[in-house]
Amino acid sequence: MNKFKTILLIILFNGIAMSQNYDFEQSLYYNYEMFKEKSIHNRLFKYSDIVKLISELKKNNIFEANVAGKSAEGREIFLISIGNGKKKIFLWSQMHGDEPTATMALFDIFNFFSDTVNYQDIKRQILSNTKIFFMPMVNPDGAEVFKRRNSFSIDLNRDANRLQTPEAKILMNVFDSLRAEFGFNLHDQNHRYTAGNSFKSAAISFLAPPINYEKQIDSVRLNAIKLIGSLYKMLSRYIPGHVAKYSDDYEPRAFGDTFQKKGTSTILVESGGWRKDPEKQFIRKLNFILLLSSIKQIAENSFQNMSETVYESIPFNEEKLFDVVLRNLTLNRNGSNIKFDIGINYEEILSDDKKSLYRKASIEDIGDLSVFYGYTDINFDGYVLGDAKTFNERNFSLKEIQKLDLYSYYIKGFTNFLIKDKLNSGFIDLPVNLISNSKKDLATRFVIGANPNFLIKKDNKIKYVVINGFLQKVKEDFDFEGNGLVFK
Repeated sequence: MNKFKTILLIILFNGIAMSQNYDFEQSLYYNYEMFKEKSIHNRLFKYSDIVKLISELKKNNIFEANVAGKSAEGREIFLISIGNGKKKIFLWSQMHGDEPTATMALFDIFNFFSDTVNYQDIKRQILSNTKIFFMPMVNPDGAEVFKRRNSFSIDLNRDANRLQTPEAKILMNVFDSLRAEFGFNLHDQNHRYTAGNSFKSAAISFLAPPINYEKQIDSVRLNAIKLIGSLYKMLSRYIPGHVAKYSDDYEPRAFGDTFQKKGTSTILVESGGWRKDPEKQFIRKLNFILLLSSIKQIAENSFQNMSETVYESIPFNEEKLFDVVLRNLTLNRNGSNIKFDIGINYEEILSDDKKSLYRKASIEDIGDLSVFYGYTDINFDGYVLGDAKTFNERNFSLKEIQKLDLYSYYIKGFTNFLIKDKLNSGFIDLPVNLISNSKKDLATRFVIGANPNFLIKKDNKIKYVVINGFLQKVKEDFDFEGNGLVFK
């Protein structure tokens, strides 16, 4: 009878704890703007930006901020800690320089703990039971130029064994000195992943990295699996169908797999894509909530009652998304009509001043794309494809281009213009293409790899233009969307 009562009490305690977690997470969801670090508002923040913020953190005696080492180019890599509990938690971000979403969220979390008014009971509980270590921007050299790899062109997440890069050595040395109970490996993933075979983007993907090729589950990995299960259930309340599982193939050169094998329950968090969130500010918010929820659950051990079957039920990532899918377009060639879909993807390119990202589009696929989806996904049944034209009656200056009534040119099929100014950039913040070499051929091509520039017609009238993959409706007083290319 006593054993039965004990079981009931455990179930009741865990039920109350889970309910309290949901209340906490929901409150964070609605109060996030209170803690968002306003000085970081897009993905192109620099090392100097976080150095300033860390200098401010040092003035707050609840934080300890030290230099863990220096990158290959001499930039300091910081280790920040808070709390005085026995359980150690280690979070590291931006091992890949062009994966900054979680780094933004970490500075939001620093603001959460710096706040002296809200959630005081929860913060006391967390900080008395845990000591949390953060290493934001493991790869500051890559971050400076928004590149995945470090300055030696080495992928840090394939250097966990050889440890040839200074950044990898620093990360491993810190890990060995801490031997934390939990670790969070924070990344960004391809925004074209879906959660399983669905049209829903994988906004967040998790993984409890395997410890061997057999994907064995020991007690260390099991803790990660249970916590991920709890996070999956929580996030499914806010972004149902948009949570996935990253590939669980064992990678012995990776830090997550290595740390898991060494005895730290490690969770991979991959920030994916969300429609109309190119700067990943909504996904940043999700990181803020899921990481604070994780820390709270570790502090109170409330994740332990979660069944491992929840983790097993999470769908794997599948690459089912294009940036744009234009369906059922008709092309007339040599007197024959054929109907097909066009899948378009964008490549992000950093501007020369490293302050902006531009997109260069290419046709990724043509044909029956019925098993794929698009962030922009439109059925053009009954519409006909046409060739875009170059207006070559005169050369314009850049100022003249910026003042053009583009509608009056679009309705005649003109999307490309000759430019007499010498432009250093390969991009323009207008839905037009510019040609500085009058001999440059910008003929429309419906082939894989071509830059998508064409017309979409109905009843012999131009209804849409596609310029560098951006779909622009042809109407008066339209808003500019996207960027064009400069051909030299």
